[in-house]
Amino acid sequence: MDLGISGKRALVTASSKGLGRGCAEALARAGVDLVLNARGAEALEVTAKELRAYGVSVTTVAADIVSEEGRARVLEAAGDVDILVTNAGGPPPGLWSDWEREDFIKALDGNMLTPIALMKALVPGMMERGWGRVVNITSQSVKSPIGVLGLSNSARAGLTGYVAGTSRQVAPSGVTINNLLPGIHATDRAISLDTGVAEREGLTLEQASASRAATIPVRRYGTAGEFGATCAFLCSQHAGFIVGQNISLDGGAFNSTI
Repeated sequence: MDLGISGKRALVTASSKGLGRGCAEALARAGVDLVLNARGAEALEVTAKELRAYGVSVTTVAADIVSEEGRARVLEAAGDVDILVTNAGGPPPGLWSDWEREDFIKALDGNMLTPIALMKALVPGMMERGWGRVVNITSQSVKSPIGVLGLSNSARAGLTGYVAGTSRQVAPSGVTINNLLPGIHATDRAISLDTGVAEREGLTLEQASASRAATIPVRRYGTAGEFGATCAFLCSQHAGFIVGQNISLDGGAFNSTI
């Protein structure tokens, strides 16, 4: 399918690896020029080199998108983008009794306030030009909270509420904002979480991963490629009637009739 976005320009944060990279690659395949951001310069440059093979322009900015200084550098490099894909690593797991105010502030900065700041900076230009797409990568936990990920549950739910109202306000200008809710995908984040389970329960990493995969109806983890393809569709010309939605990519893990 021709997504109709060849020649558009996109900013994708946390895009050197994992789901962010999957989104960036799917957009590159559709002919979208990219501004990529991540903290690690080496991995970022490797990704950029590989994505340039699709014949698109790729600009890299190695910076911490959560910091004001880093965000300013990224926004300066991005300029007037047509597409924004926000992504950030999730807060660490733990127990509700262990978290203090500072832990919540850090989670909010990374997984709520930073995406909001990026939208506030870039959406007005999209509205002036009459077209834009924003996709926020959040988590399945906004629909089905995960006990040990209370920091993520809280911060991402806050972003979801913000998008619910904001998306309807900007839609008349041709700008759509939606959220993608990943379940477990074969990324570094999954390895980290499975390693924690393996250590607590005396399992091998392979056993911990297999045990979790068995709880997913498709009996496997998702891939960055299929996640990216969904992201690219939401960024396409065909998705202009999809507004303020929370789309789960979890292999059927969330059990609901509606």
